[in-house]
Amino acid sequence: MGLSKTERKLRIRRRIRKTSTGTAQKPRLAVFRSNSEIYAQLIDDVAGTTLVAASSRDKELAKTKGSKTEVANLVGKTIAEKAKEAGIESVAFDRGGNLYHGRVKSLAEGAREAGLKF
Repeated sequence: MGLSKTERKLRIRRRIRKTSTGTAQKPRLAVFRSNSEIYAQLIDDVAGTTLVAASSRDKELAKTKGSKTEVANLVGKTIAEKAKEAGIESVAFDRGGNLYHGRVKSLAEGAREAGLKF
């Protein structure tokens, strides 16, 4: 029998994490997607700290109306703006086992539009 959806996602997540690590100069942009929300963090894996975080539950973004894909785009723009304030220009993208499609793709495109380099 084949893998379940969650087992497949965990296997992909582990494979991605084997190769991508974040540093203070080039942190890892980790994306977590739930059924209703989307979260993004810039993580320094060497120090084990979160440098910047943004989500669709932030006060300014929770008020916005629109589809989940549009909100994900705004989260991407928000994290890119916060990263620029922190002096971060390039990141390693970690899609967290999700397919690069839909909300994850929209978040990445929003971050790129705001000037973050992958």
